[in-house]
Amino acid sequence: MRAHIPGIAIALTVGITGAAQAETVNVKYRGVLDLAPFQCESINRSSLVTRVCYDRKEQYMVIGLQGTYYHYCEIDAGTVSALRGAESMGRFYNSNIKGRFDCRTNRVPTYT
Repeated sequence: MRAHIPGIAIALTVGITGAAQAETVNVKYRGVLDLAPFQCESINRSSLVTRVCYDRKEQYMVIGLQGTYYHYCEIDAGTVSALRGAESMGRFYNSNIKGRFDCRTNRVPTYT
């Protein structure tokens, strides 16, 4: 019995460490959101956009704008891809995303 104790301790430590690495963000108008289902990219080439996280299955994007996270619902993968590849991400965001894909009128995915 005693030989199994170190193995259990290691398994518990690994489990706790893995759980501690889960990332959440506070999304304006939504609250705390776990980013596990999202593909995220940190952005360092834009003065406005700091991070883009997208869940393709749910067509749901969370975007960091100067330290504040906002969400967009029913946003297609092509638009998100175009944002990521835009010469000016801020200009693309303001022209093609801001004011569209509104989560007050489009389906908001639920995450557990």
